[in-house]
Amino acid sequence: MKNYKLLTPGPLTTTDSVKQEMLFDHCTWDDDYKSITQDIRKKLLELAHVSEDEYTVVLMQGSGTFGVEAVLSSVIANDDKLLIVANGAYGERMVDIAEHAGICHVVYNEVYYKVPDAQKVAEILDNDPSITHVSMVHSETTSGILNDIEAVAKAVKARNRTMIVDAMSSFGGVDIPVGEWGIDFIISSANKCIQGVPGFSFVIADREKLIASKGKARSLSLDLYDQWETMNKDGKWRFTSPTHVVLAFSQALKEMEEEGGIPARSRRYTENNKLLIQKMAELGIHPYIDAEHQGPIITTFYYPENHTFSFTEMYTYIKERGYAIYPGKVTEADTFRIGNIGEIYRDDILKLMEIITEFLGESSHE
Repeated sequence: MKNYKLLTPGPLTTTDSVKQEMLFDHCTWDDDYKSITQDIRKKLLELAHVSEDEYTVVLMQGSGTFGVEAVLSSVIANDDKLLIVANGAYGERMVDIAEHAGICHVVYNEVYYKVPDAQKVAEILDNDPSITHVSMVHSETTSGILNDIEAVAKAVKARNRTMIVDAMSSFGGVDIPVGEWGIDFIISSANKCIQGVPGFSFVIADREKLIASKGKARSLSLDLYDQWETMNKDGKWRFTSPTHVVLAFSQALKEMEEEGGIPARSRRYTENNKLLIQKMAELGIHPYIDAEHQGPIITTFYYPENHTFSFTEMYTYIKERGYAIYPGKVTEADTFRIGNIGEIYRDDILKLMEIITEFLGESSHE
């Protein structure tokens, strides 16, 4: 099988040393394995800039969506009401989760190329005192936009409501002082900016609010409080844990620290992103999101004018030469997406640009 690097928002390209960790079969009952789980939980609190007195971490089997669903379906009571702030497919997925779980909710929809307005959120909360929780996506990979969760969270906190953030593709790649911003629950996944592999999500939760959610869960498997109660004793997962993924994630955390933590990783991702946008502009290919709100994780690009090729043709050409890109997810525009997180460096961006330049040259002569 031909090897290639992933220019996607995760799963992403991992190091050989992270992959190597998965060659070991670990027993879930071993104290040394349980201590790895506890160490991961401790390190995630440090990355979030919060203390163990105020916050705690719950690891949850499954993808990032499992983590989001675990929070929404566990901490919102039957007589509570959720405001979902959405400007992309992942905000809209929260609506889907709320509908499936029978959670009372209202939605503030914003167009995909605009960040939701914190003042608008404040007005909605002031006009509807029955709203108890607000949920929102930070890095909306539908478009590549980076939403202003700080402003929204502060507006929510000022009104004494609970703030839930899906930071799936940003946590670890963008610094988020969780407590300072007033975020109560923040969710991410093993296979994103920390550069592990898919298999579990994690929730950094306000300890008091998590404890107050006891008995509210609408699901057995996704019961956030029960998962935490079991895990908090000694690191044991409630049901079968993804052992290989846990070992890989533990190694990924060490490698992140060696790189220089979130500041160094954020810098690399941002530099990758800026170089990509600059080089694409030289080819007449421009981003869908304006520079002020473009996140460093993934970029949505318009096709060049008067193009004659399909996404499949471009994707196949690039993949055969060592890289995989993403199709567009924005419905009203003709776009494609390129991620730059994971084990991706400046040389990869420059190599990709050579490939795209060659492809455009060949397709224009056909």
